[in-house]
Amino acid sequence: MKKHSCAPGKHQLPPLPYSYDALEPIISARTLKIHHDHHHKAYVDGLNKAELALAEARKQKDFSLIKHWERELAFQGAGHILHSIYWTIMTPCHNEEEREPCPNTLKEIICSFGSFEGFILQFVNGASKVEASGWMLLVWNTAWGCLELLMGEKHQDLTQWGCIPVLVIDVWEHAYYLDYQYKRDNYVKKWLKLIDWNEVENRLLLAKKGRLPLTESNVC
Repeated sequence: MKKHSCAPGKHQLPPLPYSYDALEPIISARTLKIHHDHHHKAYVDGLNKAELALAEARKQKDFSLIKHWERELAFQGAGHILHSIYWTIMTPCHNEEEREPCPNTLKEIICSFGSFEGFILQFVNGASKVEASGWMLLVWNTAWGCLELLMGEKHQDLTQWGCIPVLVIDVWEHAYYLDYQYKRDNYVKKWLKLIDWNEVENRLLLAKKGRLPLTESNVC
């Protein structure tokens, strides 16, 4: 992915790693196009706007709107990062079988959750019950050296310092409503078949080394 300059306001919408119809029938081309081209782009635009506003505030030494722009920075930046991860940990599914996690990922899942089945049950139930809109995140906790599942009801809040996301599912309505309406449970269960466990393994191995896996928005 293209590296991001440290200059403010230079974030770009990353291209999808597959065609709009590649995730059908689980996620329709229409949903994917709207989600990526409009919703994700809005976060990128909002992040750039917040960065430029803060740069101008520093230049003018006018911090009267500091609370507003810091909140925008957190909200828009979190949306950009999480969506960038979301696209990369999905891959086309051509059969009805759910893929198996890679060895290191499976080992850490069993260590942290007791079993893969226990992890899936907690993941599905958590993702289905995130209030209003939000995310379900599998993260590597660098402080404790283990995996955790976090329910992000506001994606800029309810996190733990030092945690690195390795697997995320977007459960905001725009991610599934055109295809599943109010049946979020169905979306979450079918979405499991799209997980690219090779990418999750790669992200986890980097996270365990204390490195945030490469995205456009975290490279300077």
